[in-house]
Amino acid sequence: MRRVVVIGYPDTELLDISCPTGVFDAATRWGANPGYRVELVSLGGLPVRTSCGLALAADALERVGGRLDSVVVAGGPGHQTAAEDARLLVHLRRLAGLSRRVVSVCTGATLLAAAGLLDRRRATTHWTWAAELAARYPAVTVDPASLFVSDGNVHTSAGVTSAIDLTLDLVEQDHGPALAREVARLLVAYLQRPGNQAQVSMHVAAPPPDHRLVREVCEHITAHPEADLDAATLARFAGVSPRHLTRLFAAELGTTPARHVRAVRAEAAAQLLAATSLPLTAIARQCGLRTTETLRQVFADLFATTPSAYRRAARHG
Repeated sequence: MRRVVVIGYPDTELLDISCPTGVFDAATRWGANPGYRVELVSLGGLPVRTSCGLALAADALERVGGRLDSVVVAGGPGHQTAAEDARLLVHLRRLAGLSRRVVSVCTGATLLAAAGLLDRRRATTHWTWAAELAARYPAVTVDPASLFVSDGNVHTSAGVTSAIDLTLDLVEQDHGPALAREVARLLVAYLQRPGNQAQVSMHVAAPPPDHRLVREVCEHITAHPEADLDAATLARFAGVSPRHLTRLFAAELGTTPARHVRAVRAEAAAQLLAATSLPLTAIARQCGLRTTETLRQVFADLFATTPSAYRRAARHG
């Protein structure tokens, strides 16, 4: 059996435990050979009281030894306090050294980063915590968009149910795509969302800007991604100077008008790639990226993949 150890702590998110363990269990019941044996552990073997109030029985983290297949660190509201617990980090590093791979769910990436396990690696976490993770741990390259990221033997996933996508990917690595697809069907899950698929649409990731002028400019960009949207043109549309518009975007959105336009165009292109059979040249034109080379460069920068690979992965899922 492949031994999977899940680390919990006070105020862990219940779904961050149940999503990956449910996939591993389903794979075992559906014929994985070898199967997975899942253990929940905590400091001192104390029950893991989850953020919803349920308490889960756990074994003592300090007593875990021997060969491990996977160490999974759950996320949850208690992740910051847990990441400051020196004893927990010592044992996390110890178990990582015993394990074939290390996995985090959602804000569990904070613990991996605090333990130094994400240094010089690319990683993701829930989009609401990505900026803080990047600021607090500059040695980590944080990808705020992807559903999950694999860098060597370290695998990080975004918010909550994206752990299902990551764990299905791990099952596929271990046992092949046929079993992963059967497990996904059993769980009535996607078959299966690629890791580079965006966590959420950028248009619903945060509330609309409070500032009326910035909101109107953003709505104009979204409605007309193919238009001329350089800084001067947008400033004329808004009736302000380019410098003032840049200041407003920085204050309201934490980005520049040019970067926001690029992201909008990338998302529009991603939606067309997933939903249509339009050639890349047509998609580039419709989204204001003009050439296939620009389209490829944007996808490489924002999604770490090519447009064609994104289209295949979206349709495979």
